[in-house]
Amino acid sequence: MAEALPEYSAAPSGSSTGRPSISSAQRSEYVCALENSKTQKRWCTMYVKSRAPNEKVAPVFVEGDVVSGRVELDLESAEKVKGVTITVKGGTTSVGQEEEVFLEISEDLWTPSMGIPGETSSPSSSKLKGHFSWPFSLTLPRETTLVEKKGSPPVTFALPPTFSERASPAYIDYRIVATIKRPALKVNQTLAATFGYQPVSRAPPPSPLRQKAYKEGLSLFGPEGDPEGWNELPQIRITGTLFEKRTVEIECRVRALAIATPLKYALASPIPLTMTLSSTDDEALDLLSKSSSIRLYLVRSLAFGSDASTETTVRRSNNFFKESMGRAAFWPASEGMAEAGKRTLQGEIDVPRTLKPSFVFPRFAVRYTVDLLAFDAPGFAPSTPTTAELSSTPMTLVTAPAAGITARSYAPPGYVHPQGGDYNKAMGLLENGNQRFYHHTGAGAGPGL
Repeated sequence: MAEALPEYSAAPSGSSTGRPSISSAQRSEYVCALENSKTQKRWCTMYVKSRAPNEKVAPVFVEGDVVSGRVELDLESAEKVKGVTITVKGGTTSVGQEEEVFLEISEDLWTPSMGIPGETSSPSSSKLKGHFSWPFSLTLPRETTLVEKKGSPPVTFALPPTFSERASPAYIDYRIVATIKRPALKVNQTLAATFGYQPVSRAPPPSPLRQKAYKEGLSLFGPEGDPEGWNELPQIRITGTLFEKRTVEIECRVRALAIATPLKYALASPIPLTMTLSSTDDEALDLLSKSSSIRLYLVRSLAFGSDASTETTVRRSNNFFKESMGRAAFWPASEGMAEAGKRTLQGEIDVPRTLKPSFVFPRFAVRYTVDLLAFDAPGFAPSTPTTAELSSTPMTLVTAPAAGITARSYAPPGYVHPQGGDYNKAMGLLENGNQRFYHHTGAGAGPGL
C-alpha cells in the first residue's frame, strides 16, 4: 500500500459531477476537485453552497453568511493522512508585497484521534481508504481586529468587500481552503476556491417629503420646498470669456449644486441634483445650462499603503488613484426656466450596481466624492484651468437603500445618462488606472451583490 499521496492536478472548477443541484432558487453549489494526474480520477472534492446564481460561478457570500458545504475523499488505496481541515481566509495584497492575512478561521474535519469514519476500531490508524465525506459550516464574522502600525492599539474594522480589478496596485481576496495534511517531510495537499464577499450597509431614510415623492410617484420637492432633503454646497462663481469677445460672470448657487441628503446612497440608486445658474448674460446662460457643458462626476478614489485609512493626509501619485464612475445628466426643471437671468436644472447621477461600496481598511480604502469641474461649452473659455475642481463633496456608497424606500429616476423618457470617462482625460489620468499594474487581472464579487 502506498503511504504517500501521488502527484495531483486540479480539475476545472464548476465541471459536472452528476450530483443533484441545490433545490433552493437562491442557493447554488460550486464544485472544485483535485485529480490523480495519472488516472484523471477525482480523489478530493469540495462542494460549497452560496448565493451565486449557478454552480459555474465562484461562490458569493454577504455579511453574516455561513460558509457551508462538504469535503469528500475517494482513495483507491490506503493513504497515510494526518488530518483534514477547512479554512476561510481573507487577505490584502499589494503589488510586489506578500499577502497580509486579516481573516483566518479553521475547523478540523478529521484527525486520526477521531478514528476511521464508519469503523469501530480504536483511533490509532492514520491510513484512510475508500470514500469519506465531511460537512463543514463556518460563520463569517462581520468584523476583524488588527494592529495597523507597530506599537499602536488594535482597531476593529468591518470586513472589506472583495476587490480585484485590472490595473489595481492592490486587491482583496477571500478563499476557502481544504487541506489534506500528510506525514512529516511530505507536502500537504490543498484545494482552494476563491469567493466573493460583500458587506451589508444600509442608507438612512431620506427626508419625509422625498419619501412621499418616491412612494407616491410625485415630482421631487426642490431645495426651497424641502430644505431638509437637500445639501446646499458653497456658492460658486464662474467667470470666463465668451466667443473671445466679452467677459461673463455666472453665479452657480449651491442649491445650484444641491445634492439630496443624507449623503449616503445605495448602489443602483440615482443621486438627485438641482442646479441654478444666474447671470445678466442670457447667451452665456443658454450655453452653460446645457447638460453637455456641466462636468459633474461621481469620482472614486483608491488609497493604498500605511496612510490609506487616514482621512487627512498628503496623497502621493503612487498610492492614490482617482477615476470617474459616472457623470451627472441635467435637464430643464419644471419650474424656473421662464425667469429672466436664471436657469434652473434638475439632474441626477446614476450609481452603477457594479461599484464597490465605500470602505476604509488598513492599507486599502475606497472613497467617493461628487466633483464639479470647470464648465465646458463651445465658445466659452473659463478663467480657471479646465482641470480645476470647483467643488468636491464627500459621500458614501452603501449596498442597500433605507428600509421600505425605492429610489427612482426622474430623467425624462428616453434620456441617456452620459458616460463619465472624459473626467480622466480632463484630469490627465489614465482611463484604467496606473498602467504599471496591468499584470493583475481579476473579477469582482459577481453579479447580484
